[in-house]
Amino acid sequence: MDRLANKVAFITGIAGGQGRAAALLFASEGAHIVGCDIKEHGVQETVALVEAQGGSIDGFYPVDLADAKSAGQWIKDGVAKAGRIDILYNNASAVEFRAIPDLTEASWSFSISNELTIIFNAVTAAWPIFQSQKHGVIINTASISAHRGDRSFGQLAHCAAKGGVVAMTRQLAAEGAAERIRANSISPGTVITPGSIAALSPEKRAMLEQVHPIGRAGQPEDIAYCALYLASDEAGWVTGSDFVIDGGLSSILF
Repeated sequence: MDRLANKVAFITGIAGGQGRAAALLFASEGAHIVGCDIKEHGVQETVALVEAQGGSIDGFYPVDLADAKSAGQWIKDGVAKAGRIDILYNNASAVEFRAIPDLTEASWSFSISNELTIIFNAVTAAWPIFQSQKHGVIINTASISAHRGDRSFGQLAHCAAKGGVVAMTRQLAAEGAAERIRANSISPGTVITPGSIAALSPEKRAMLEQVHPIGRAGQPEDIAYCALYLASDEAGWVTGSDFVIDGGLSSILF
């Protein structure tokens, strides 16, 4: 129960879903959590849940990570409160799914800003601190959409953004290696969260459950366990890699 003992983990998007699952899991393994989200009520709920299980957490809201100043202020304020940053888990994202020709420039820009630029903003704010302390862990959330197309609905902006996350992560690993800054990405398949439940019809959700070779769609905890490994010292020789966690979906052809 101490895989992250004495570490400070900054996690974005803790108001629910994968971010909340990671906050709870990381805290249970000894980390102090510095979390943020744009949703005030969700952050307060997560803080209460972490504290109820005996964990330590600071929650910041509202934080718009697509705005460089806001992201930088979160990193600055979090470090001032917690004393340092050991882990940056870039989990948060938002996207608009639209197929061509309905994919407008505004929709494209929204998706790129809220799936790719938000990671750039947080990383560039934390990077000088990682450099000065000669260690740091970056975990970025990509998607299996970075590796394959999907004919079911418009994912052009989503695929472009998540492909950028994978490429950016590799470069961060290359640039950070000499200063012991590790960077890896996770590419989840379909994960059932409150947000996805609200967006999916019962029929679509049933199809997504059945299509995975392992027999079910993912749960937030499935992704959090991979992130825990990458955040821990057990992954001390792991950097520049992308971990596909998708219940075997990318292993089959349609």
